[in-house]
Amino acid sequence: MTEMTGFDRDFSLGELLSTRDADDLCHTLSGLLGTPVAILDVGGGSFGGMVPPPGGERAPLVLELEPVGFLAADCTASALGSAARIVRWGLLSRARLRMVSDLHLEAVRADYAKLQQQNEALKASEAKYRDLAASLDAKVKEQIKVIDERQLQLYQAERLASIGQLAAGVAHEINNPLGFIGSNLSAAERYLHSLEDLRAVVPSPVWEVRDLDFVFEDFSELLKDSRAGIDRIARIVRDLKGFSSVDQPQEQVVDLNAQLETLMSVLVGQKAESVTLSTDFSPLPPLLCLPGHLNQAFLNILQNALQAVTEGGIVTVHTRTEGGAIAVEVSDSGRGIPPEIRARIFDPFFTTRGVGSGTGLGLTVARDIILAHSGTVTVICPPQGGTRVTVNLPV
Repeated sequence: MTEMTGFDRDFSLGELLSTRDADDLCHTLSGLLGTPVAILDVGGGSFGGMVPPPGGERAPLVLELEPVGFLAADCTASALGSAARIVRWGLLSRARLRMVSDLHLEAVRADYAKLQQQNEALKASEAKYRDLAASLDAKVKEQIKVIDERQLQLYQAERLASIGQLAAGVAHEINNPLGFIGSNLSAAERYLHSLEDLRAVVPSPVWEVRDLDFVFEDFSELLKDSRAGIDRIARIVRDLKGFSSVDQPQEQVVDLNAQLETLMSVLVGQKAESVTLSTDFSPLPPLLCLPGHLNQAFLNILQNALQAVTEGGIVTVHTRTEGGAIAVEVSDSGRGIPPEIRARIFDPFFTTRGVGSGTGLGLTVARDIILAHSGTVTVICPPQGGTRVTVNLPV
């Protein structure tokens, strides 16, 4: 706050009286006293009026204790003193007016300074609340992102659970008939060998009329094909169980190459004939992971690669170790990803497929699963075409 000094001032003659007013005043006093009158400053210099002759009288113009000037004229001391008292009252009135004016000016300045301080405080408060609002908005967005990720994880967990239950049900329903069909085939194979002994007791004409050589040969082929068929069904059921990991809901130490082999055997039946699905596996160290979750991640990546080459092409899965991590590289020979959408391929619900043909969650779920295993996923589109997705998983 500004210090108020209006009552604590010593005015000079120049602050109270202009030279023009001093001349007018001296002219008036000269008329009253009948002799030239002059006003001198505190040093004795002329301030207004005519310069009096040497030897004239001087009367001090005192406002408080010290004189601010003198009144000079060639007249009696009493007459000059009376005139000086009149002038003093005028100067004193002007001094009071100046003090009041100064006080008012100081008060206005103090109010202005106070308003400036309040304005600065308001600006600081506004900036503080603006920063607080921005921080709150960022926290809300972060929480929304966390909630979205949790929803995706719940969605993924529900999906995996459904796949696991479905695989368990299918495996149970298929394994039982597979068992007795396999047993029956074994019995049929034994019976076939026994029936071949009939050649010694059945007359040749009858044997030839019935064409029993062809019957035994064809029956043997039928049994062989049937055996191959149930072996294939058993392998599909085994791969389906391995893919869904219904028997391994917790973290397991697995051979990732074996997991990928199982996954690719599931996908072989889904790819077009014009698509070649190849592997280039290097020996890998054991990996502690959630096998079913990683299977889901690689399934989503491989399905995207297969979709990129639906008109024909090659999808290759290459594994290797790099600096204490396992690298799985899935590359396709498709057209690649347009530059304008590369930054969005991991966004939830973003898809380039037609309406109803894709949820847009495949790569999002794959990325979240890999991140949950402390891994990374990178996507590169080489200039010559195609797409290369590389997953790194720390061992």
